[in-house]
Amino acid sequence: MLTPASVADSALARLTDLAARLLGAGAAHLSLVEGTSAVPGLASPSDLDGLCAATTTGTVPLVVPDTTADPRTASLPAVLDGTVRAHLGVPLVGREGRVVGALCVTHPEPRAWSGTDVALLSDLAAAAVTELELAALSLDYETDRVRWLLAVNAGGVGSFDWDLRSGRIDWDDQLHALFGMEPGQFGGTIEEFRLVVHPDDAARVDQAITRAIETCSEYDAEYRVLLPDGTYRWVQARGTVLAGEDGAGVRLLGAAYDTTAKRDAEGRIARVLETMSAAFFLLDDAWRFTYVNAEAERLLGRTREELVGGDIWELYPAAVGSDFEVHYRGAMAADEPRAFEAYYPPPLDAWYEVRAWPGTDGLSVYFLDITARRSSQEEAARAQRRLRAASTRLQLLAAVSDDLSSTLDTEDAVRRLARHLVPALGSWCLITMADEHRQLRDIASWHAEPGLRETVARYADLRLTALSPRSYLFQALRTGQLVEVPDATETIVAALSGEARDVLRGLAPHMAYAIPMRARGRTVGAITLFLDAERGTLPADDLAMLVQLADRAGLALDNARLYEEQRHISETLQRALLSAPVEPDHVHVVVRYQPADEAAEVGGDWYDAFLQRDGSTVLAIGDVMGHDTQAAAAMSQVRTLLRGIAYTSGGSPAQVLESLDDAMRALQVDTMASAVVARLEQDADLHERGLRRLRWSNAGHLAPLLLLPDGTVRELAGAEPQMLLGVVPGRRRLDEDVVLGNGSTVLMFTDGLVERRGEHVRDGLTRLRDLLVEIGPRAVADARSADGLDLEALVDEVVRRMLDGRAEDDVAVVAVHLYDQDRPRPPAAGPTHL
Repeated sequence: MLTPASVADSALARLTDLAARLLGAGAAHLSLVEGTSAVPGLASPSDLDGLCAATTTGTVPLVVPDTTADPRTASLPAVLDGTVRAHLGVPLVGREGRVVGALCVTHPEPRAWSGTDVALLSDLAAAAVTELELAALSLDYETDRVRWLLAVNAGGVGSFDWDLRSGRIDWDDQLHALFGMEPGQFGGTIEEFRLVVHPDDAARVDQAITRAIETCSEYDAEYRVLLPDGTYRWVQARGTVLAGEDGAGVRLLGAAYDTTAKRDAEGRIARVLETMSAAFFLLDDAWRFTYVNAEAERLLGRTREELVGGDIWELYPAAVGSDFEVHYRGAMAADEPRAFEAYYPPPLDAWYEVRAWPGTDGLSVYFLDITARRSSQEEAARAQRRLRAASTRLQLLAAVSDDLSSTLDTEDAVRRLARHLVPALGSWCLITMADEHRQLRDIASWHAEPGLRETVARYADLRLTALSPRSYLFQALRTGQLVEVPDATETIVAALSGEARDVLRGLAPHMAYAIPMRARGRTVGAITLFLDAERGTLPADDLAMLVQLADRAGLALDNARLYEEQRHISETLQRALLSAPVEPDHVHVVVRYQPADEAAEVGGDWYDAFLQRDGSTVLAIGDVMGHDTQAAAAMSQVRTLLRGIAYTSGGSPAQVLESLDDAMRALQVDTMASAVVARLEQDADLHERGLRRLRWSNAGHLAPLLLLPDGTVRELAGAEPQMLLGVVPGRRRLDEDVVLGNGSTVLMFTDGLVERRGEHVRDGLTRLRDLLVEIGPRAVADARSADGLDLEALVDEVVRRMLDGRAEDDVAVVAVHLYDQDRPRPPAAGPTHL
């Protein structure tokens, strides 16, 4: 069974927790001055912590925005160790103005406490004082009642016997002592009895006696007895009138006992109850008010005279069936306290915090008006809901923005927008896109219910051709403004024709919103969001967010359109600058160019394959620094110069690069570039042996890779690194060479094939070598079993697997494969070119 102490402890703990939550503080503490609590088990530490102790030095709140700057708190341990940087404390002021403790909240960072914060904590401190007073009062009451019972048992109960016919009254010794007389001192008459009854009570006692005798019923009276020393004592007397044969009363038998202590305790309790800041009333077993204090009169809106003796359910009919009745009756039935919060409607129109204790005298009820506190809590809850809603909207905006920015396939990202909006904001959704010719098409649809998604998709197939040009959708597209469609089913059906009408009736939208997607002064599409009846309508904040989402989607679509146009122009120009490779006998050359996915500019990567005058095949690949039109122009100049120098001079790769360096300086081609120039050579001896010589020179470019007929891979690296073109003109360059047998394959490439963000280029080169080791033997085996190596397929697989569907930079590749010159030219080597 709960005790006043346990209920008080629980209430104080709840008030402390509530203080921390309502004020958004890091911690809250409730401390009592030593010896304050008179309730066993109620928290009463032997000393206060430093901050709460500082609060109890006065009767006004202690407000410290920065504890380190306030001399009252700067030296306290909790401040010195950095735990507390802001403090707000309210002293607990009990009866007679005595400070009994403090309710404090602290924060780990400096904080400016507002007037609202101080007022709210003061209210909670007042509630804590009331809890302490009520707990102490309950204990006083129980203590006094036990003391009274012990007094009765120890002092005894006196008895009397009044013979109504003779008038003789006999008292026992206990009753003599109760009236302050020696045994036998009482004269035994009603007149002598009246002499010792307090004059103010005499008439009332006579009335009780007369009524009991006349009705042969119970006698019950409480009165004051005048003692020989001039003081008085309260006595409670009860008896029964016995009737004679004629039915008249012949004898009154009874007993009496001292109720002075009980009367004093009740008086003291009444005085305390009247001065309490909390409301209190007492209900008897018949649910009638037997006591009401002044605060209860005020909160209940009735005077004491109106309440005492009245039935609570009749005086307050709205309490019937409410939490008040459930808890009051539950407390009496279970004989255990109840604590709860409940609202009573007008005329009271207030929230109450209630404590109800059952006892021998009925049900004691203490309650506080917590309407202001509830309003603060509800406002805080509303603020939290608004924060959660705002957070949800921000998350939705972030998710949509991430979708729109994480892919160049913006149309696909806009399709995913429908799944973000449903079911977060609506029941189902359609997204419409307008192309450059202002033709409309629904590119996405989604429904919260999986079973209705096919129906929505069917409606999307039908609606654009079935909608009237004056409908809500075309209005939104024309005006660029959001259009709301209440009573959506009937309104839209009226603007539809054909099968679309029946499909929409099956979907039965309650509300619809058409939000145009705009960008750069033009409307590029629209989002149509539909809500079922249970979803109601969207608040203004959600509509504003929808407009933002639509604008972002519209801008992303328009950016994608512009990007594709620019990318198409750039790629067309780039490819126009790169020629098709030559195809000499028994040599197959394959070239590939892949522009960067994320750039719409012309790049600086280039390749070339052509014949010199003597018939030698020259292969070249390079990369001009930069990714802009200037780099593209420089790339075109470098490539053209190299081709002309190599053809007219007939020089070796090193000589060609030296001449190219000089020409770039003389012609003021202000750029730097890397390049590899290689030449396939064959003299009579090599021809007789079926071999070819590959001579090359490398100007700061990645080394080519050689795939041998046995499937092994080696790097064609020079003896020492060579300088980039355009850095130090006039510098001598070196030729390297290697003799290749039939079936050999050389792969030349730019860095876009092997470089990745966050990865060293060496890692990319390792991946490329491992890939050639993996697929090379298979390609060689296939070449032996078929007409020859499918170099096109080999290069395509290398590019596909190395880029993994995404080119972060421009990529150029030149591959050459040598066939057996004594056998007919295989079809894989292409047509014959002399």
